Amino acid sequence: MSDTSEIERQESRKKGAVPVPSAILPHLDKCALLFDIDGTLIDLAPTPDGIYIPPDLAPHLQELWRLTSGALALVSGRTILDVDQIMKPVKLPAVGGHGAEMRLLAGGEVQAVQVRPLDPHLKKRFTAIGNFSSGILIEDKGYSLALHYRLAPHAEQHIFDSVAAIRADLPEAPIEVLNGKFVVEIKHEGFSKATAVRHLMQQPPFIGRRPIFLGDDITDETVFGIMPDIDGIAYSVGRKAQGVAGHFDAPQDVRDWLALMIKDQALRVR
Repeated sequence: MSDTSEIERQESRKKGAVPVPSAILPHLDKCALLFDIDGTLIDLAPTPDGIYIPPDLAPHLQELWRLTSGALALVSGRTILDVDQIMKPVKLPAVGGHGAEMRLLAGGEVQAVQVRPLDPHLKKRFTAIGNFSSGILIEDKGYSLALHYRLAPHAEQHIFDSVAAIRADLPEAPIEVLNGKFVVEIKHEGFSKATAVRHLMQQPPFIGRRPIFLGDDITDETVFGIMPDIDGIAYSVGRKAQGVAGHFDAPQDVRDWLALMIKDQALRVR
């Protein structure tokens, strides 16, 4: 069986992200596994609550959490409450709200980053963009506001223009706009998935391990960008992103990889 040296050989190929071969199987006692959820572990759906959750996903993640001695975390733009609903009854370590909240230990308390929720007046202005089309779904996460338009792709330019106009009208507002797959999310500045992952990797049981991060969207690129700083490796899902060692074609391929890592570990201990 192969080890992290095979990952390093893949990482050294600088011409672009290459498909991840099933032979890449890290030593689970030396790494930390970090996964985005939507578009990475599960397939995207027209609405955030319309996703299909494969029945073996949570058990496989729980088993990998055990095999890494707890060094596995979900890194999502969803709230941790939402993450727990997806993974129930399992409550894994998690980063939620693009870094607005964190849970270091499985089943532990959720810690909120010291940031204020979005200003109600500002939130109201961004929410009003949804009046353009009934297909625009507004998701209020407290720390952020997401405008989903998968059901109204024709509204994309209107959303972009409207968000840009509000920002131009309020240039001093401490907000950041995240563009994703058929979603625009507005949040406070000062936190991100990357800041959360940096903090996570300084805490037990993650400290001293090599992070392996998988993500699919533009919002995951902040984490891709810090991997060299923390001796980590990133893989993209569904696209060939810059700064990653390789890519998976689809979430199903990621799920197959999870199962293969568990099988590989069982063979190692025989």
